[in-house]
Amino acid sequence: MSRIAGVAAGQAGFYTRIAFYFTRRQLARLSGRKPQNMIEPVEIYAHIPGLLRGIAKLEQESAKLHSLDKRFRALAELKAATLTHCEYCIDLGSQIARQWGLNDEELLALPSYQSSALFSPVEKLVLDFAVGMSRTPVEVSDDLFNKLRENFDDVQMIELAHVIALENLRGRFNLAMGIGAAGFSSGMVCAVPVKVGPGD
Repeated sequence: MSRIAGVAAGQAGFYTRIAFYFTRRQLARLSGRKPQNMIEPVEIYAHIPGLLRGIAKLEQESAKLHSLDKRFRALAELKAATLTHCEYCIDLGSQIARQWGLNDEELLALPSYQSSALFSPVEKLVLDFAVGMSRTPVEVSDDLFNKLRENFDDVQMIELAHVIALENLRGRFNLAMGIGAAGFSSGMVCAVPVKVGPGD
């Protein structure tokens, strides 16, 4: 149960009801599932309709990004989710990652990715980037950035940084509001949250 009740569809204005509808449709398409609390973050944002419109537009444009391979995007977003410990994000992200080709063994190996044979050297760089960007303060060295640039062009680098930053926004908002898992991965394996300290 979130700390602030979301706006119910019956109390929502026209635009907000449209946002609810399209968010449900998009999340069902991405995850293949329709849990009851699937749009709880959006229902809370609906208390500020102008902000909801801005967040919805940001999510719509982010969903259109396509320069990165989906596997890289899934790894980056899900790793960021495990670092913020957002239950909603880990739940949804694990299911989307499965839809985008990751298997259960890979999901469970994320905490020890650096020593795992399941991830390629480039995938490990992407995961390092997600870890560095998710720290406070951010720790992304020139060396790491330059190694990534050997594998990704400017547009791909911007997309990668954006999806990690956006996942941190989602996770930190959801945690502050007390939004828990919605059940996207119910009965299935989820990635494991990890604690990462400075220099780990």
